[in-house]
Amino acid sequence: MAVINKPHRLVNEDSAHKSLPSFEQRIYSPHTIAALVAELEGQGVDPAAALDGTDLAAPQLSRHTTKVSYRQLDQVIRNAIRLSKDPALALRAGQRMHVTTYGMYGYALLSSATPAEARDFAARYIRVVGPVCDCTMSSDGTTVFVAFQPMHWPDPTESAHRFAVEFALSAHLTATRDHAGSDYAFSRVLLDYAPPPHADIYERIFQCPVEFHQIGCGYEHIEGDRVVKLADPRTHAMAREMCEQLLDEINRTGGIAADIRRLLIEQPGRYPSIETIAEKLEMYPRALRRKLEAEGTSYRDLLAEVRMRLAIEYLRKTQMTNEEIAGRLGYSDAANFRHAFIRWTGKSPSDFRSATRVL
Repeated sequence: MAVINKPHRLVNEDSAHKSLPSFEQRIYSPHTIAALVAELEGQGVDPAAALDGTDLAAPQLSRHTTKVSYRQLDQVIRNAIRLSKDPALALRAGQRMHVTTYGMYGYALLSSATPAEARDFAARYIRVVGPVCDCTMSSDGTTVFVAFQPMHWPDPTESAHRFAVEFALSAHLTATRDHAGSDYAFSRVLLDYAPPPHADIYERIFQCPVEFHQIGCGYEHIEGDRVVKLADPRTHAMAREMCEQLLDEINRTGGIAADIRRLLIEQPGRYPSIETIAEKLEMYPRALRRKLEAEGTSYRDLLAEVRMRLAIEYLRKTQMTNEEIAGRLGYSDAANFRHAFIRWTGKSPSDFRSATRVL
């Protein structure tokens, strides 16, 4: 099996150390949920069934005032996996994500002066749209490299991880063709999981080599001399300003959980107690616990989440032993780490490493 030969470009090496956006806060447009519900409805699935467990009704998805959370998106993804008879549903739903679906973010892309400006804008403001995958972009002057990291689904052996990557790839291709032209194409797609039964559909949609069992997810495309037909500096400046305001709002409304994740990630292996965290945040421990409970989580859950994400990154992308990883994560020994990892993923660290084929 081919192994990615540009890991420094296509692997988002900082992904495990970024603070995740809030899972609970309802601050995003419902466009991704709307695309999934519409695709399911086209297959005969009742929208109410697709939205089961989300506290959302289908008419809300078309209202500009509706805001959703990653928890609600996660529920729809899991409903879709359970209800759909089409294994390629995420790929097909992503084709509904045209550039104008993204509001001001989309108009900023359309009005960018150059492909490089559009790329830089996309990387900086991607979180305003509540994406299923975070992404980083770089270029060597000839080839553009885009690395994906599923937001809240880090385990590449989990079906929701693959679903998020499929949707993101298809959505990127659709939106980019809208502003770059219908001849835009990926030159290579790389995925960190095994080929699914519907792998042949990937090549039909992306029309390029698709490589599985890689150490990261993403795609490459050749940087050409494209003319940006809709470039407009005034429109771009206006849309960019609005996206800056949205990004600031998202960063401010991430909740106390986002602050705690950041503090935990800043010092892996030396995790402070909740009392120390409360002191850093200038709060009483009891008040901190109440705030976390209101956000649907706890300090224990957040610590486990950070440890799990870091463990997955270490197992996939390094040759560290279980003893070394245990030390990095603040466990007293490898056995305690192993038990925790099985509880998180259902697999032992060794089985997980074998399944993801880290090289």
